[in-house]
Amino acid sequence: MNINKLVRPELVVMKSYIPIEPVEILEQRVRGKVVKLDGNENPYGCSPRVYQALADYSYYHIYPDPGQRKLKEALEKYTGIARQHIVCGSGSDELIDLVLRLVLEPGDKIVNCSPTFGMYPFSAEICGGMIIDVPRKDEDFALDIMGIKGALDGKTKVIFIASPNNPTGNVIEEQELMELVDTGRIVVIDEAYFEFHGVTAASLVPAHRNLIVLRTFSKWAGLAGFRIGYGVFPVEIADYMMKIKQPYNVNIAAEVAVLASLGDIDYLRGTVQKITTERERLFTKLKELGWLKPYPSEANFILCAMLQRNAEEIWRQLRQRGIFIRYFDTPRLKDYLRISVGKPEDNDALIKALKEIC
Repeated sequence: MNINKLVRPELVVMKSYIPIEPVEILEQRVRGKVVKLDGNENPYGCSPRVYQALADYSYYHIYPDPGQRKLKEALEKYTGIARQHIVCGSGSDELIDLVLRLVLEPGDKIVNCSPTFGMYPFSAEICGGMIIDVPRKDEDFALDIMGIKGALDGKTKVIFIASPNNPTGNVIEEQELMELVDTGRIVVIDEAYFEFHGVTAASLVPAHRNLIVLRTFSKWAGLAGFRIGYGVFPVEIADYMMKIKQPYNVNIAAEVAVLASLGDIDYLRGTVQKITTERERLFTKLKELGWLKPYPSEANFILCAMLQRNAEEIWRQLRQRGIFIRYFDTPRLKDYLRISVGKPEDNDALIKALKEIC
């Protein structure tokens, strides 16, 4: 029996999403401690209240609330957006998938503004969609708004924009956003790094039936391992999302962790401030090296163009020293490296290793 004959043909040939590896695997590989700057995680971890809340919770043997009532109540207070607009997911990745499941029929299209987060084209292909790639501008990775509008046709359903964008760190301006909303397509603004930037489009959602804002607790709140995100949706779309999601898509440990986190906002904002302060120090240190170009970032990472060196070779040599950053083996990013902002001692170790290598 040839199982490939039963699998959808387009999935047989599609490329897999390449994820990063966990700390314990990396430590086994180098046989020691590592400096992990490849996943945009919060190096300070989650709020201390999360550990206590998880220890105190008594109902892990009971299914979580499919209506997400406590989560929506807490997120209403955090975002200032009414709870009927809010839907939670197993990471914002699940919400990306659900949006596409909701609207895409085979042959429908999404707009992807590369380089950007790889889950948009990955999820679209799984849902039978096609990708319209409108590359960002070469000099500063700015959005090509005219290019996006010119690429739209009758089969285009969704425009994905990450703001701040991963891996370039830049943001969309409100005027640009409104131009895209006026096209009538669903516009998804992925604000995974919102807390490091502080400017949001979430308040615009209730007034626009085709605007969606996605967020996550993976980055700023240190809950990447719990897989928990949420979106702010027009009410009609939110209702459909609740209809088609898995009933218990957010596990109870993630719910407990989020509620504890939102009860300790001052602590989390303190770690965010540490990261943004360290981001600027790291940017200066990288620029001083002279042989790479760091791009200004509104997130918790910095994209660097190699001016006089081979990006892949630097990535490999850093790995040999137990320092892990992100290299994207794609034509547009073959001469770039993305560095997550770590603690000061981690960033110092990186800079020291880069000086030794080059």
